[in-house]
Amino acid sequence: MADKLKFVLALLLVAAGVVGFYLLGEQPLVLRVLAVLAGVGAGAAVAWFSEPGRQFSQFAQETIVETKKVVWPTRKETFQTTGLVFAFMVIMAAFLWVTDKTLEWVFYDLILGWK
Repeated sequence: MADKLKFVLALLLVAAGVVGFYLLGEQPLVLRVLAVLAGVGAGAAVAWFSEPGRQFSQFAQETIVETKKVVWPTRKETFQTTGLVFAFMVIMAAFLWVTDKTLEWVFYDLILGWK
């Protein structure tokens, strides 16, 4: 129950930041943006101390660890893969164009005699 109240409080703080943006309509834009950022920051701080916030923090840390394990392709591999994809797309486009024109010829010229 306490976590739900913290979450509701966090949402209210974010909403207060957005409302502050509109209430400060006469003020400079920097002040208005700071009001939104303060609301989002306060909401995030309150949500951080709830159980879902702690779970999200743990998930984010695990995500960073897993990202470091990824073997990223080299520049050469990236260009080779991009070239293969481009070549495949050109071949498929040509194949579909030939198929379309062949079916057009079969249906309109041979079967229906419209041309």
